[in-house]
Amino acid sequence: MNPLASGFLRGAASGAAGTTALVATSYLDSAIRGPRRTPVGLPARLTDAATGVGLGALAGVLRGAGVRLSALVGGTLLGLAAMAASEGPRTVLRIGDPQRGSAPDLVADAVRHLVYGVTTHTTLVGLSRVAERREPLPVTNASALLRAAAIGAASGSRSTAGVAALALTSSPESPGPVASRLGGRTGTALSSLAAAGELVADQLPTTPSRLNPSGLVPRALLGATSAAALARRDGHDPALAGLVAVGAAIGAAVLGVRWRAAAQRRWGSDRPGAVLEDAAAALLAYAGARRDERPAAARRVRRDPGVVPRDTSPDGAARR
Repeated sequence: MNPLASGFLRGAASGAAGTTALVATSYLDSAIRGPRRTPVGLPARLTDAATGVGLGALAGVLRGAGVRLSALVGGTLLGLAAMAASEGPRTVLRIGDPQRGSAPDLVADAVRHLVYGVTTHTTLVGLSRVAERREPLPVTNASALLRAAAIGAASGSRSTAGVAALALTSSPESPGPVASRLGGRTGTALSSLAAAGELVADQLPTTPSRLNPSGLVPRALLGATSAAALARRDGHDPALAGLVAVGAAIGAAVLGVRWRAAAQRRWGSDRPGAVLEDAAAALLAYAGARRDERPAAARRVRRDPGVVPRDTSPDGAARR
């Protein structure tokens, strides 16, 4: 198939995945902060979906033409393009008003579209690399997804828990740039220091709510980064692990706030709830970051069906 045509199809599929992530983030935002002032009806939803899929298809065509961008640049540009393009058709078709709310509304809107951009770009890169046979098909199993969810939930409770667990269970020889750098002495020391500092800062009354964008976004990003790095280290699909971790981090952040509020009502102070949450975050981080002790052959990634494994036995060498 023509590279531009195949890029178009992969981009459209990636845009659909990004749009799904954007819608999920919108519903989560409504659950946390309440319904949006201007309800978004079905025509506006369809316009958003068409915009998301169209931008993904355009990104796929550009990638087919040879344009290669990093996750930070590509995801951010796609998010900004989606944020700008989503309001244009609404205004022209008069099916909605541009979102010109307060600063929290604008920040939340930017976060939703950034989630779209990163999801679309990451999915497109993964599909392209597999289709171009530059990478083997990664293994995705229930154990890997549960570990990603555990790391995400730990990061949702304590933002540095996942990073610290990754550093403590990795080494400079670990596969992947993130795991290998954090596994060194400097990475381990800094991540451990950050985790200890967060335990102290969490007890301060001046610490803002973790449900504010300044608290929720870092938790989601650090959870996704830690889970993706752990998945790559252990030979699993990093993109899917990162997406699972984002959902788990946001869910754990919401549950943590409610748990602390319940502890405040029950004991007159939320400190017992905070200590229990610290323990839960540590256990989740350990469960998600512990190294897979199975033999390497059992963790080997699934190759393309058309690739015949090379026989490296002595008999095979003699036959060659």
